Amino acid sequence: MRQTPLTCSGHTRPVVDLAFSGITPYGYFLISACKDGKPMLRQGDTGDWIGTFLGHKGAVWGATLNTDATKAATAAADFTAKVWDAVSGDEVLTLAHKHIVKTVSFTQDSNCLLTGGNDKLLRIYDLSNPEAAPQEIAGHTSAIKKALWCNDDKQILSAAEDKTIRLWDRSSMEEVKTLSFDTSVSSMEYMSDGEILVITYGKTIAFYNALSLELIKTVEAPAPINSASLHPEKDFFVAGGDDFKLYKFDYSTKEELESYKGHFGPVHCVRFSPDGELYASGSEDGTLRLWQTAVGKTYGLWKCVLPVTVLCFYRCWTLLCTY
Repeated sequence: MRQTPLTCSGHTRPVVDLAFSGITPYGYFLISACKDGKPMLRQGDTGDWIGTFLGHKGAVWGATLNTDATKAATAAADFTAKVWDAVSGDEVLTLAHKHIVKTVSFTQDSNCLLTGGNDKLLRIYDLSNPEAAPQEIAGHTSAIKKALWCNDDKQILSAAEDKTIRLWDRSSMEEVKTLSFDTSVSSMEYMSDGEILVITYGKTIAFYNALSLELIKTVEAPAPINSASLHPEKDFFVAGGDDFKLYKFDYSTKEELESYKGHFGPVHCVRFSPDGELYASGSEDGTLRLWQTAVGKTYGLWKCVLPVTVLCFYRCWTLLCTY
């Protein structure tokens, strides 16, 4: 059956980051970061617009939601990270930095916020005491692109333009291990279930053990890849990059299963929903698109319609069984 993505419009510049919340009593939610400086919140399963967080004065490079979708955080080119009430849309905190901020990440309890950016420093803010100076971790020699909590918030993973990924101990603030690459890492995703780290660089999608940073496997894609995401059940993963396409691979065999073209520009980010039923992509074309994991299944705004021949057979069989 043909893949029919849902297109989420509203942004006016490239969409550079996106993140899903966990599953809440009200469903799950999706936040997007865009160079237009206006991060948006949407219903995760339909893409329906809920609201726009207004307040940044520059491109927004990173965005995230806490697990229960009550808080949002954004990282921007105006030298700030902001914390928002994701229910009301109100700005809660503005955290001033000395350079462009690229990445934000909440701890599981939402009490601390991790930031990183062009000043090469990782910062940990205590959101219950925002007036206190943040803890700072130095070590990267170029701009930090992504930083994430891992190992039950006991450790931190960071990727930077210095062609390294580094693992840090939160208590000692010391570097535990470093991975070095021939080119800059374009994306990083952490899965707590199984402690898997998914990274992309060049045409390579690589999977590492997040605790030891030991390599599990690598997969080569047909084009340079900007982002990849592993399905929650770890059956397959998706990736998108410079050729405008979304690729789906079998995680075990590394076989390419499908590829779809829907965007009109390079794909900058891709993530699976928390239930694994869809994945979202953000592009240079200024749109987000939602793609079905199992094409043809009734889910969200997608409705399964049986072909006429199958429907007629079903009805005839029903009539025969009745008599």
